[in-house]
Amino acid sequence: QVRLVESGGGLVQAGDSLSLSCAASGFTFSHYSMGWFRQAPGKEREFVAGISRSSSSIDYADPVKRRFIISRDNDKRTIYLTMNSLNPEDTAIYYCAANRQILTAPIQRGPNEYDYWGQGTQVTVSS
Repeated sequence: QVRLVESGGGLVQAGDSLSLSCAASGFTFSHYSMGWFRQAPGKEREFVAGISRSSSSIDYADPVKRRFIISRDNDKRTIYLTMNSLNPEDTAIYYCAANRQILTAPIQRGPNEYDYWGQGTQVTVSS
């Protein structure tokens, strides 16, 4: 059974940092690129960051570039998102997702490209 379980969300103040984790099971983790997405109330789900199978390629959406850091540990079957300098616009439910990646393919930004999804974790940033 495929599972992606996010953790680490919470309520923080503007300027704070927060780290999310996503533990994977039920599929060959090292064969999948991984991504973080977020969805704010009334908005569409949007790409936040993605990381390739071997961590050789990383991509960030412009709003989080230079503030967020994505990483993965294939031995632990876990990805991470370290979020710095948080602001209220970062408030959303954060989801991790897995994409069956062809070795030379770029990191995908479209939600429809991802095969598995977690249930999400709420991040709320107060001003």
